[in-house]
Amino acid sequence: MVMVTIFSSAVMVTKFSSAMRTILYLVFVRILYPVSALPYSSPQAPNYLPGYPDEWAFTTRQQAEAATKVDYKEVMKDVVKLMTNSRDFWPADNGNYGPLFIRLTWHNTGSYRTSDGRGGADGARQRFEPERSWADNTNLDKARALLWPIKQKYGQGLSWGDLFVLAGNAAFESMGGPYFGFCGGRIDADDGSESVQLGPSPEQEVLMPCKVAGKCQEPLGANAIGLIYVNPEGHMGIPDPVATARHVREVFARMDMNDSETVALMGGGHSFGGTHGACPAGAGPSPREDPVNPWPGLCGSGKGYDAFTSGFEFAFTTHPTTFDVEYFNNLINFDWEVHVGPGGRFQWKPILSEGMDSPTAPTNDGRYPSRYVGALTSDIALTKDEAYKKLVELYASDQQLFNRAWSHAWYKLTTRDMGPRTRCSNDDAPPPQWFQYPLPDPPARLANFEEVKQKLEEVLDDDTGEAIGMFTRLAWQCSSTFRSTDYLGGCNGARIRFSPQKDWAVNINVVSAIDTLEPIKEEFGESLSWADLIILAGNTALEKAGGKSLKFCGGRTDATEGKGSEHLHPKISGKFSDSLVQLKDSMVQLKDSIAILSLTQREFAALNGAGYSVGDLRDCDGLFCRRNSFQTAVANYERPYSTTSNLSNIFFLTLLSERWDKYTIPDTGKQMYKARGKDQLMLPTDFLFLLDPELLAIVQDFAADNDLFLSVVASAWTKLSNVDRFKGPTGNVCD
Repeated sequence: MVMVTIFSSAVMVTKFSSAMRTILYLVFVRILYPVSALPYSSPQAPNYLPGYPDEWAFTTRQQAEAATKVDYKEVMKDVVKLMTNSRDFWPADNGNYGPLFIRLTWHNTGSYRTSDGRGGADGARQRFEPERSWADNTNLDKARALLWPIKQKYGQGLSWGDLFVLAGNAAFESMGGPYFGFCGGRIDADDGSESVQLGPSPEQEVLMPCKVAGKCQEPLGANAIGLIYVNPEGHMGIPDPVATARHVREVFARMDMNDSETVALMGGGHSFGGTHGACPAGAGPSPREDPVNPWPGLCGSGKGYDAFTSGFEFAFTTHPTTFDVEYFNNLINFDWEVHVGPGGRFQWKPILSEGMDSPTAPTNDGRYPSRYVGALTSDIALTKDEAYKKLVELYASDQQLFNRAWSHAWYKLTTRDMGPRTRCSNDDAPPPQWFQYPLPDPPARLANFEEVKQKLEEVLDDDTGEAIGMFTRLAWQCSSTFRSTDYLGGCNGARIRFSPQKDWAVNINVVSAIDTLEPIKEEFGESLSWADLIILAGNTALEKAGGKSLKFCGGRTDATEGKGSEHLHPKISGKFSDSLVQLKDSMVQLKDSIAILSLTQREFAALNGAGYSVGDLRDCDGLFCRRNSFQTAVANYERPYSTTSNLSNIFFLTLLSERWDKYTIPDTGKQMYKARGKDQLMLPTDFLFLLDPELLAIVQDFAADNDLFLSVVASAWTKLSNVDRFKGPTGNVCD
């Protein structure tokens, strides 16, 4: 039976192709062949949010409705029964599968990263490629197989994602660990397409390349593709605890864990079980390499005492099925020396005084000797960093303090990708935690929104046309922070008023729109939130410009600070690099960013076209800007220009009717495209619509049918405005 360290495997070295080869692959394979023909592919958008094709929405709503009938406490009881029922195909260490289930939970949730919100247990994508064949997930197929009878018992109402988390929770609680709570409602994905960007894949090589395994940088989560965090043998396989401590801190920070959370998680995870590397032969082929008999184990029987998972071989403590602080005491009380274990990896053992017996853990099987207690380089690293060492000493001396630190860090680890508390399906989920960035309750009495709209219309009627661009851009910039990957962002809370959002270069001059709206906000007072005012101002401006009537759903509230926006900077701002090595908003990046926004490519194209025709007029950045406003003369009022704001398909007509050349704005150096022989400009991301066959087809549809364009603008605008109004895992208060 296997219990592997939090950092459960040595580095899986991946040799990447050149950037040119990757680009050619993406262009000639991804574009010329349907995505269904590929081993795994990235769809236009995630399939677990409202607003997607009917069959997807129906499936996810069915899952969410069925989940309300599942008693999660009963599920945990079933897991506890299973934990001590050892099976011959994969015998339980010490007669208890608890440590294995903890590793399963950890490696599902620990893939989360803050850079783009990807990873985590929501979707349960560890069942699919590429995650199921990661080196760090060796033999977790056995854990999933053990849980199948429970999944079968509860059916569709119990998602694999929820079951993976509940299994770890049940294991901890049954072995004496503290239990903080559970947030249910994970919706299982149909495939691993949303893990493609985690790697290894051609998309990952373009979007976030890692030239040297072990030195991967953000936006990647781990420092090597196929690991959950760092190489436990030491950075780059070198058993140097000092260097490893630096990388532990850096990599844990990529999933928003601070020092106390990091040490608590490592200590809690290593209260149990041990590592497995019985011989140097290894685990055998991965599921990708041999789906019939994956990871058979090449040491003896390949299971039990002969198991190979990470290549390390030892127990973490002398009581591998008891939650306590022995792990921390061992780190403090022993001096440690490095050696090469039977699996051929660097690991650590206590330095024993003369006559002292080495600490051991029982194997619960008389045929095999007890297992020696040891440590990984990543464990020893906690004693070589001053801040980490103080926490090790603190937790070693105070079990209750450690219990609290551990339970809160574990809840954060398992819940970080679930978004706000309002998405939890169970009423007994813990109250909103700081990492869920809770918002105050909406106003007890809402403003009369028809009266607010009348005030906005008065501003627009008295204006020369500039307010339409200001209001639509403000609403777009506020809403387009949303991420469908971890359900953060959106305009609810109106955090665009605070740092860091208000300081982003792409939000230059949005304060002018806020200042223009200030008198209306003051008039209606607390009954009108800034978030509602910003969205309603955008709606009213679009309608004034000739758009279709927009349904407004009020009841938003305002945040009191900007926390939660640190990683939400828009990935699409109109720029891209021609460099094959450092691509920004390339075709791959563009489509990836559209998917994160929760929009289809058609919806995004429509909104981009709206920004072109009615966007802001000067001191502007981003997609909701008139493209000619980027000329310095226009920005500085040095020549007359049109302030007419008519929402139409002019973007698509112009894009198709002209020939475009690269152009650099003389005074600013901004890279754009210029119509040959004319003073018409396009952003580089606009130009990409001509290069991709799927986007070009959309351009042609909208160019041929203005009413179709206006209809999609209305539906896409409303969808993005309301997408963060959660009511359970799949519901929306505006539905």
